[in-house]
Amino acid sequence: MPDAVKAANYIRQLDEARCEENWDAVPELVRKVRKHAPDRSCLALTAETEAAITRAIYKAASAERSSTAASIANPELASQLPKLVAEIEKEENFPEDKFQAKVCAGWLQWVLKEYHLALARLPRNFDQEYPLYDNLETLSEWTKVCALKSTYLRANCLARDGQRDAALEAFASALPSLSGVWGTQNAHQQLRYWAELFLTEYCMLANQGIRENGQLLSDPNCLAPFRAWAKYWAATKGPSLAGGYGFRGSVPRRQVWSEYYYTISEILQQDLPFPTGYSPISTESSARNQLRAELKKVETIYQGLLFTETRFPKADEERAEVEEFAKRVMQNWTVLNGRGWKEHDLGVGGRDSLSHGVLDTLYGAAAKTYHSTAILRHLFTVHLAVAEFDLAFMSFDSYLELVKKGKARVEKTGHPEPALDSDATMLEAICACITALCRYGGRDAAEKALKLASELQSMVEKLGPAHSRLEDGFKPLKEDRPLSAVQDEVPLHILALSWQAIGIAHAQWARVTFDSEARKQIQDEAIRCLRKALSPEFGSVANVSAVFALGLLYAEQRKLTAAIDLVKTALLTDKTTEGSEIYNGPYWRERSLIPLWHLLALLLSARQEYMMAARACEGAFEQFKDPYVLFGGKSLNGGYRSDHLNQAEAEKFGVSDGLVDEMDDYEKENILEIKMTQLSILELVEGPAVAVNASSELLTLFPRLFGDVEEKLELNPKAEPPKTAATLRSFRGSVFGSRSEKSVKPRQSIIGNETMSSAGPRPQTQQTVMSTTTVAPTIQVTSEHGDSRSSRALRKSDSITRRSESGRRASLRKRDRSGSRGGAQKPPSIVDGERFFTPFDDGFAFSSATPLTLRPSESFASGASSSRSRNPDTSGVSMGEVKSFPSLLPFVHFPVDHSKRKRMAMLVKVWLVIAGFYRRAQLFDDAQKACLEGQKIVQALEADVASDSSGTLSGRQTPWGQRKSVEELVADVWTEKGQLYLAKETPYNARASFESALTHFPDHTLAIVGLSNILMDIYSEKLLPPPAIPSLNISNLSLEDLSNIHIDSKASLIFQNEADKFPTLPSVPLGLAKSSPEMSKKLGKLPKRPRMNGTGGSTLTSAPTSPVLGVGGSRELPPSYEATSLPLNDRLAARDRAYGLLSGLTKLGSGWNYSEAWFALARAYEESGQVDKAKDALWWCVELEDGNGVREWTCLGSGYVL
Repeated sequence: MPDAVKAANYIRQLDEARCEENWDAVPELVRKVRKHAPDRSCLALTAETEAAITRAIYKAASAERSSTAASIANPELASQLPKLVAEIEKEENFPEDKFQAKVCAGWLQWVLKEYHLALARLPRNFDQEYPLYDNLETLSEWTKVCALKSTYLRANCLARDGQRDAALEAFASALPSLSGVWGTQNAHQQLRYWAELFLTEYCMLANQGIRENGQLLSDPNCLAPFRAWAKYWAATKGPSLAGGYGFRGSVPRRQVWSEYYYTISEILQQDLPFPTGYSPISTESSARNQLRAELKKVETIYQGLLFTETRFPKADEERAEVEEFAKRVMQNWTVLNGRGWKEHDLGVGGRDSLSHGVLDTLYGAAAKTYHSTAILRHLFTVHLAVAEFDLAFMSFDSYLELVKKGKARVEKTGHPEPALDSDATMLEAICACITALCRYGGRDAAEKALKLASELQSMVEKLGPAHSRLEDGFKPLKEDRPLSAVQDEVPLHILALSWQAIGIAHAQWARVTFDSEARKQIQDEAIRCLRKALSPEFGSVANVSAVFALGLLYAEQRKLTAAIDLVKTALLTDKTTEGSEIYNGPYWRERSLIPLWHLLALLLSARQEYMMAARACEGAFEQFKDPYVLFGGKSLNGGYRSDHLNQAEAEKFGVSDGLVDEMDDYEKENILEIKMTQLSILELVEGPAVAVNASSELLTLFPRLFGDVEEKLELNPKAEPPKTAATLRSFRGSVFGSRSEKSVKPRQSIIGNETMSSAGPRPQTQQTVMSTTTVAPTIQVTSEHGDSRSSRALRKSDSITRRSESGRRASLRKRDRSGSRGGAQKPPSIVDGERFFTPFDDGFAFSSATPLTLRPSESFASGASSSRSRNPDTSGVSMGEVKSFPSLLPFVHFPVDHSKRKRMAMLVKVWLVIAGFYRRAQLFDDAQKACLEGQKIVQALEADVASDSSGTLSGRQTPWGQRKSVEELVADVWTEKGQLYLAKETPYNARASFESALTHFPDHTLAIVGLSNILMDIYSEKLLPPPAIPSLNISNLSLEDLSNIHIDSKASLIFQNEADKFPTLPSVPLGLAKSSPEMSKKLGKLPKRPRMNGTGGSTLTSAPTSPVLGVGGSRELPPSYEATSLPLNDRLAARDRAYGLLSGLTKLGSGWNYSEAWFALARAYEESGQVDKAKDALWWCVELEDGNGVREWTCLGSGYVL
């Protein structure tokens, strides 16, 4: 008899048996259900049919494994369908039983491969079939399994029929109602089985559509299937869900995570909106934070599955999936580490944590591959990004060795290796390495870059001319060439990039090489390669990096016309509008052009077009349209505000970031250097006093770029500067100026173009002395007809401060703008068997608007024409469009300590520049304070290096990524002190400072020149030794005391007739030729010159005729208190030391084009009687000085690399 209690119990057991796949117990449970619940015949028949279908599937699977033909279709299984259909039609009381029976009927026909009939019989979701059934939570677990099964089977039938969109719609419609099914912690076997089939099929279909139609990524629900899969994974993870293949017929779980990772990576790389559909609850604040967190989660799971299930390969095996994963990781890292993503978008740790995580991934991938060149290349890039330069270049060396061996192996055997990098990838990697070496390294790095450039040039030339005939991105198939050869064609922009890297390597080596004779040839080779990189052969698009490097080389060779034309053309070309902000950040083209604007300003200043040079400085900032874009909301309100008001406003309303807050230190340094150039031009045009007033803007700009300065120094607190335009201008106005004021006719200020006619002079105070500019005598360039023309204000000065920095600036202001010189090339002079000067010989067609005939020495190749007359042929340079290509180098984030040291070094330079402004304005006390500020920072750097326990820091070696070592910074401070002592007319104190500078850095340019001038003044007796006995201070004595002082008149006549007793001895530099008799006569007839005694006073004396201790000791030296000059041997030693220092300096990369060094060397030749060589050096000095900018060319940045 039917028993309701037993019936309910047996029905529950039947559901549990089916959920647990206990099909053996189903027939007995069906019998008991039929006995105790005769009204549930539909349920019993459905369970019986499901058991039959399962047995048929197992039988077919076993037959397939045993390689015997078997078919699921059998008459017994097919006979169940009519009975099931009849029960479905009769069932009216139990909707769950009827729904289960419909799903079973559809499943039966699906198993019989009758997909069209199965699609017609399968029901939709339970809530759609029975909308009046409200309480879905009370459904039995098997009903939920049937709902999953029904949706999966319907979508599968639609997909088999080619209706992928309909199949995806079926999955999507069932997703909300079934979202809680796979989130159950205690789910049974059948529920997990059909849930995994449902999700894996849904994910694969969705990914297939995304790969074929990328626009689907813009759908907010594009990640819904993958997020449902992640939720299912998190709810059911365990030993049974470790990876590999899931249940029968399901997609490998690792592949699902792979497609998930691919999809979310595409969203990141295309910079698409973050999909919000079915997104998990997150604590992240912004959409980018959520995208980064989800990407990291997916990457971690997929990486774990991939590395766990992949074994180390044999030598002949490939691991394509591992390398593809590493490639995808690097593509994502390139975006996340780029300038388009800010530091706070990356979560905790920022870029540093991101890059080190990628390094761990790459090393894990390297453990699953065999000599993968791609992974080694990625390691080089990421190690470079975290400033681990040694590891980066070790990775590159291994990469290049494997690639070259692989290429040779393929060429020998003819068997391609899929894992080997292509020619284009290899060339691009070598270019990146050369660029990194030239930008961040020193002389050793430049030497390595030159060797790589030689190999790169061989590779590029080996590719053959066929590559040059291809258009970028177009690879035609030629009948006479195999398909493999066509597939290896290198894009034209890669070839242009290669020639650019070769040129930069040669240019960098020319700057640091000690071989002065080969420098000219190396520079010519660099120019040839850079011109080839810009040639029309490689397309109409020119790289701004190549333009900058070529323009800087032209500038160093004083080819000003060619350099200006090149830079102007690059700045005026059409702007590209390609969307690369995701990699380079906003305003990436304008930011890359800042060094080009700076170069143009220096070139125009070398042409004495100072107003145009100042406008070029402003143009670097005005290209951003609004100062708010560059500097954000700080200090850009257009008026003066005190610090506490700015701070209060920032705390109350917050301050928006500008572009400078996202720039690296190199970009910020470029902005600071432009400001220094702007102030230098202001000093030339308006005078040192105006530059002093404006110099405080450097201390305002520095903390805005690099952070707050720890201590602010108030210079000249007693004397208040006049209220001129340069004093109270706002930060915005000082950098950009006022557009309404640019049409004012009177004389204008360089900064801001404000009218300066109403500004009175700086008042005379104890610390304020207006600097006076004296017009220096000029060199007369005499033509063959006897007429003379004024050239540069360049001559040998008559005082200890001759050719000082202020004197050089004065000569720049007085430079004649009318004439240009030209002449024939002549062989260089030979000194001690080697060339001491290598003139330029462009090999280009020179033109001269005003030809003049020079009269240089025959032994000196001074025929190089003036910079203004040099016009190299630029017809081979393609300038149709200038594009800022994505940088070869990653965004390098240095350690905090390294960045701090670099910024401190820049702050030292700022203080020394300010000290120079005050020194030239004769505000010596303020200049001394500025020097002390710089010295404090240098001492802190020295203490930092001394306290380093790792031993990696050195005071004498320049670290990676920095321009100067700590010792060189110390030398800079001592040199500025020496210049200050010279301005105070205390040359012996200056000499001690210069000696201290050379003790720390023996090749310091300014220190060598300053010390050499003092040594030659000692030789020529313009500088007398300090008195052995200090002079008496009689300023406080009364008239009676002064009347009692007896002065012996004979004491003033000591050695008065020494010139008659001891004739003038011949004097020549050590190791050089003897002076001619004519020169000895000239030396005896030299007029009287001013002589300084080292305390500021001067006397008049004849030519150097002091007594000297003879070889046989025939004359004893007088006592020190009676001596009025140094012995000749000491003076000869001083002169010879000056010659040795200058001779070595002019052969170095830092001094070969430094006019001050050549001018001092000319004086050394003159003092030793070598007039011809002195003339030669002076002509070369004229040539160099004629093309000098307002500042040195090295202030433009990191060598020749943008």
